Amino acid sequence: MSQKKRRPIRCAVRRPPPSGRKPTGRLSSRDLAISADELLAFQTLFQSLLARQEQRDWFRFYLCGQLSNLARKTVEPMVLAWLGPSESTVRTAQHYLGQALWKSEPLVERAQDLVAQWLGEPDGVVIVDGSGFPKQGTHSVGVAPQYCGHVGKVANSQEGVFILYSSRHGYAFLDQRLYLPEDWFTANYRERWKACGIPDQVSFHTEPALGLEMIAALVERAVLPFQWVTCDARYGEIPVFLDGIAALHKWYFAEVAVDTRVWLHTPPIEPPGQGLLGRPRLYPRVKRTAPPPYEMRELVAQIPATQWHRHFIKEGSKGPQVAEFACVRVTPVRAGLPGSRCWAIFRRTLGAQSEVKFFLSNAPTTCSRQDFVRVSGLRWPIETGLKESKGEVGMDQYETRTWLGWHHQMAHSLLAHLFLVRLQIVFQKKSQLDHCPSASTHCTCHRRRSCEIARHPGCATLSSAPELCCLLFPPQADPNTTGSSSVTTRQTQIIVIEPYFSL
Repeated sequence: MSQKKRRPIRCAVRRPPPSGRKPTGRLSSRDLAISADELLAFQTLFQSLLARQEQRDWFRFYLCGQLSNLARKTVEPMVLAWLGPSESTVRTAQHYLGQALWKSEPLVERAQDLVAQWLGEPDGVVIVDGSGFPKQGTHSVGVAPQYCGHVGKVANSQEGVFILYSSRHGYAFLDQRLYLPEDWFTANYRERWKACGIPDQVSFHTEPALGLEMIAALVERAVLPFQWVTCDARYGEIPVFLDGIAALHKWYFAEVAVDTRVWLHTPPIEPPGQGLLGRPRLYPRVKRTAPPPYEMRELVAQIPATQWHRHFIKEGSKGPQVAEFACVRVTPVRAGLPGSRCWAIFRRTLGAQSEVKFFLSNAPTTCSRQDFVRVSGLRWPIETGLKESKGEVGMDQYETRTWLGWHHQMAHSLLAHLFLVRLQIVFQKKSQLDHCPSASTHCTCHRRRSCEIARHPGCATLSSAPELCCLLFPPQADPNTTGSSSVTTRQTQIIVIEPYFSL
């Protein structure tokens, strides 16, 4: 029996709204065409990594759905909106996301190649952070009562570890890992383990260990230039994590807790030997005559006023962000013994209720205070990127419960966010050409309505992404094949070009 040949998915550009309807964006028809062309070229870069044509079709469909203006960006609303009310089609789409045996790792690596091409610079920054996904039930992979930053308390949730690249040119996600709580490796969870399809070779890793694993993989691939790794105190308080970064020949800029202990000068050490009363001492220790270490909050009180210097950090939504910085060479405490010599950096906000943040860095002595100021301003995008991904491409809007499904969803979200980064780059260039030919590094064009779609490096965000998203519609169903599992499209206003990106 002959099967009806599937037509390839193409990106449909939305027609102008009927008279009297308010348009959802302020982009011109030429901007719409550019967006459609970019999406087609972007999709083509990844389709060769999927083995089957059906997988390529669903890949294009789901990516377009994440970039659409749907209120709920899960499989079923996408299918109902563009492929018709068919249970079999919904199940087929859900199978693609949650159970189909396609690998997300090659897609992620290709995305890293693009990030290196579009945003890479030698002193780029890799940011490590976790993000929670609240869940109501107990059947989703990795779900357990644990601290969830999304709700600010311990809640039933999944926890993902993410790394993001930040440079003067912008920011984009690089990789992700699902954190499995230690309880999931006990006998009580074996049935859930099997039901979620977790590979047998998966072993328990802490969140800092997962972050270090991803960074080590980046270093091994050697396609993305970066020198710095930043993190918050959740990772900075783990010495093994910091030492692992140093072992990779990278410089960490890690926030630490207020009670982190350091010496101003490296104390002398007593080697193992004969102790008091004839008892042997098996381990080295700090000499009793050495001065005790300081806590970071004690040390900051001893810094003279002349060592504090005011610096501009970045342009924020409420104006320029300015803070005072001080840097001191210290020796951190590692299991009661002195660790490697490093920097202690203090950042103090201005105002009557000033707040002090504490950081440690293994950067060499040749680094200046301005280097730390720059890196501190480049570590904020991880929070913005997670917020954008959840709010604009539906990173947290998924219903799959499996190990494969979670990684498929995160890989798709990573690519959708990267496409918005690509659009920002494209429209930024267009904006600089059309509206701001004389812009400088400290350009204030973001206050000009004509340049609202795209902004300059250093103050760029993806705040215009919702407008761009809603102008990119996923393909629509062919009226002659409604209810089938194949993904097709009506002949609406179609723009097709050859891909012009190069890896």
